[in-house]
Amino acid sequence: MKVSKLAANLVGSEIIKIGNQVNDLKSQGVEIANLTIGDLNSNIYPIPDLLKEEIQKAYQHNLTNYPPANGLLSLRKAIATDIKNRWNLDYSENDVLVAGGSRPLIYAAFKTIVDPADKVIYPVPSWNNNHYAYLTEAQKIEVETSEENNFLPTAEDLKPHLKGAVLIALCSPLNPTGTMFTKQQLTDICEMIVAENKNRREDEKPLYLLYDQIYAMLTFDEKHFDPVSLFPELKEYTIYIDGASKCFAATGVRVGWSFGPSLIIDKMKSLLGHVGAWAPKPEQEAVSVLLNHPEKVDEFVDHFKGEIAESLTILHGGIQHLKNTGFAADSIQPMGALYLTIKLDFIGKMKPDGTIINDSSDLVYYLIEEAGIALIPFSAFGNSRDMPWFRASAGGVSQDEIIKMLPRLELALKKLT
Repeated sequence: MKVSKLAANLVGSEIIKIGNQVNDLKSQGVEIANLTIGDLNSNIYPIPDLLKEEIQKAYQHNLTNYPPANGLLSLRKAIATDIKNRWNLDYSENDVLVAGGSRPLIYAAFKTIVDPADKVIYPVPSWNNNHYAYLTEAQKIEVETSEENNFLPTAEDLKPHLKGAVLIALCSPLNPTGTMFTKQQLTDICEMIVAENKNRREDEKPLYLLYDQIYAMLTFDEKHFDPVSLFPELKEYTIYIDGASKCFAATGVRVGWSFGPSLIIDKMKSLLGHVGAWAPKPEQEAVSVLLNHPEKVDEFVDHFKGEIAESLTILHGGIQHLKNTGFAADSIQPMGALYLTIKLDFIGKMKPDGTIINDSSDLVYYLIEEAGIALIPFSAFGNSRDMPWFRASAGGVSQDEIIKMLPRLELALKKLT
């Protein structure tokens, strides 16, 4: 049976592949600290009480028919008010689009802006941009980033690729690293985009900026910055991605939103109207109620991110202990999101059975089997399999699990020669 070229060449998610193996082993009773997917253990991190109550109330009131294609008006108004109060961003409810999580919105933004063979620029590592570029038949420009810049792109990194590009996709705090743009880093990039668009002809497509700030509320000691707050003239070219899934520990609730220029948002709305990627109506209603109680939002987020920050600090401390005792290990101070960036430079080492760890994926599967620890290699985010960096997500494990797994990690690494 023949399928489309797109389907035939579509690459599955390496994150899901590793996660499936972990789940299979856990179902067999194997103890594994699962640091893979950017999800949350809902027994450790339940959603806000008010959100839970309002979801249940909405179902009891039979709010189970179709929502408006662009999202409930009450929710879009609540989002517009929240982003004004929280980030000082002025967008009307008509420039807000709601969907079933952020993924459909990112896909819709790509499809709205990118024609086949158009240039799309994004850093590596970064989450899923390679797949969205493939789905839109874009000419992908992957910009390798460095540890020195916390794996975030600089204006200097991006500038050589601007000619003819139609989209730059950025994220801060970044998935997979949890690192964040400084004000200066983002300012330099924004200045470059403004200058590029001023130099383009009227018959040219502008250079748009897709800015994913889904983790913006989950920041620790750093301040979150966004493009339009720094440069209001970028409002015409910036599409924001945000939502409830991470900041409210509500990954399964599936309420995401995008806001940006009317031209782009209206076309995204039309596209998703054909796909039917709406968030469930009861969940939309509940999120609107929660957002209208900003004191409840702040109370929940402050506690939640404090717990996540503590877990990441424990994990970071464990990796730094390995480094200080002579292991080829390192980690970057956690700044935000759910993630710690870990370096385990053991490619080329020999396992106890005499086989060689040839790449980062080999090390991942070795640690699953030998230490009961599951990480995601940066190769899942666009980097080479030779790169010895990994993402560790703290959302699915307790602090006790992290503490217990660190000696197992040390023992497994000791066995490599």
